[in-house]
Amino acid sequence: MPDADIVIPTWNGRALLERCLPTVVGQGRVIVVDNGSQDGTGELLAARFPEVRVVAFPENRGFAAAVNAGIAAGDAEVVVLVNNDVECDGQFVAALATALRADRVGMAAGVLLVPGRQRVDSYGVEVDRTLSAFPRFADAAWPAGLHDRCLAMPSGGAAAYRREALEAVGGFDERLFAYMEDVDLGLRLQATGWHCAGAPDATGKHLGSATFGHRSRWQVEVGGFARGYMLRKYGVLRRGVGVAAWALVTEAGVVAVDAVLGRDLAAARGRARGWRAARGVRAPVPEAAINRAIGPRDALRRRRAAVA
Repeated sequence: MPDADIVIPTWNGRALLERCLPTVVGQGRVIVVDNGSQDGTGELLAARFPEVRVVAFPENRGFAAAVNAGIAAGDAEVVVLVNNDVECDGQFVAALATALRADRVGMAAGVLLVPGRQRVDSYGVEVDRTLSAFPRFADAAWPAGLHDRCLAMPSGGAAAYRREALEAVGGFDERLFAYMEDVDLGLRLQATGWHCAGAPDATGKHLGSATFGHRSRWQVEVGGFARGYMLRKYGVLRRGVGVAAWALVTEAGVVAVDAVLGRDLAAARGRARGWRAARGVRAPVPEAAINRAIGPRDALRRRRAAVA
């Protein structure tokens, strides 16, 4: 068993934990951070998984705060993050830990498969020049010809980090309640000289959108907050006229389409709140993390595929 802390944040995810926990118990020290669940999660953990360490919040403090608390509750040199809607294969943690052994590798990405395990959900994340993030190899046939080119950072649902690297950058940014925390952390790690490696043998099944519900209005607003926050924090609109125009047109289009489909302004409201929250917060963009092969047309195609 690798010396690893496996951190699983959860919120009203009892049914998901019943499926997730048996797949990770025995692969490392499991730490569940309960974000104020009211569905019997605490009772389940006490009755069926007494070996799991539990950190319980009285209310939902968001993904970043929960993960930071889980990281602080452990002391292993390897920290593995798993979403509660992921079922991990037996070699998951060991494969991620192995990938972290290379020099200056501070993060590692596993492979998530869609239910049925015939296609890839994601193999880490890549970002374009506007810092829009895309799951790599999404919907590719499995097993696919996976590679690590343009792998910027892991997805938070199947990730491993060196504790040393996390401590060097201060962990996750708790201003982000949910969404893009993994992208933000990955960018900060890259900016301080840490790299991301792939762990193609670290596989698991991802149910997807199980916590928030597919395109719920909460999901839309929280995701909009994250996008507005990231645009300002990383100065995307100052990265040249072309990038600024690309970002503005994209965000206007997303807001307009969602206003029509959702019949409210959740996407716009979230972005405005995120932009205000990032006032005075600045971080550099590590150019090595950008996949310059992704242009506006390809980014639009990927967005359409994600919501299809």
